[in-house]
Amino acid sequence: MSEIIKIATRESYGKAITELGREHEEIVVLDADLAEATKTAVFRKEFPERHIDCGIAEANMIGISAGLATAGKVPFASSFAMFATGRAYEQIRNSVGYPHLNVKICATHAGLTVGEDGATHQCNEDIALMRSIPGMTVIVPSDDIETKAAVRAAYEYQGPVYIRLGRFAVPVINTNEDYSFQMGKGIKLRDGSDVSVIATGLMVSSALEAAEILAGNGISASVVNIHTIKPIDREIIVEEARKTGRIVTAEEHSIIGGLGSAVAETVGDEFPVPVHRVGMNDTFGESGPAADLLRKYGLDGKGLADNIMAWMKG
Repeated sequence: MSEIIKIATRESYGKAITELGREHEEIVVLDADLAEATKTAVFRKEFPERHIDCGIAEANMIGISAGLATAGKVPFASSFAMFATGRAYEQIRNSVGYPHLNVKICATHAGLTVGEDGATHQCNEDIALMRSIPGMTVIVPSDDIETKAAVRAAYEYQGPVYIRLGRFAVPVINTNEDYSFQMGKGIKLRDGSDVSVIATGLMVSSALEAAEILAGNGISASVVNIHTIKPIDREIIVEEARKTGRIVTAEEHSIIGGLGSAVAETVGDEFPVPVHRVGMNDTFGESGPAADLLRKYGLDGKGLADNIMAWMKG
């Protein structure tokens, strides 16, 4: 059995944006005094003249990004998700979203797995905030390979993009040779007949682990990776609803306003079936090691499998 490689998606972002920077001189990277943590320091080292440290002033960083976009640059603005979407929400909405500017917001340290930094830094609401902005594309990569592909796709897309990245090292799962990232298109990773598990971000690897546990208990589960929350792949979701008649969503985010809500809205519109949302259940997180927090909140593979089995038993 081959060794499982784990890489934090923030690390992948630092490498991807630097590689893109070599190809495209119009790319400018901004951060808010967190270049080492967000890994934009990799870009800064190679292209110091195209890196802007805005200090602890996230709202100003978004304003500068908007200005750069109007001048033909392609700005990638980075900070922790709590600050990038929380502190700067109004600027993102009015200065980027409203004029539909070509600004890319790549937020690291999202979700519960910020770990010991605790509830104040664990942003479990960012997907909900960003998907509510008209015209905003929202991407949550599942691993290193998908992050690099998502960053490139964001550059190629004309318009505002939010990419959600993590601090926690996650398994590299998209290793098949025919892997292809298409914005707005989900990926079927496993076929099943009893229940469809639709996951995003680090929960994709948890879903694959859960599917193995479910198989050992006589339950056949599909696993679908929804890396683009908005625009969401309605076709693959409806296809799963028709096939299994039961959907479970899995996200390292509040079950309110994130993937679970987006899937439930789609199913409600197109082909109503029961939808069970797994994530942070209207609660704040707490301080602790990331892996321990995932276990406590039932977001590891075993916890997800146990949750699904309990739900299916009714």
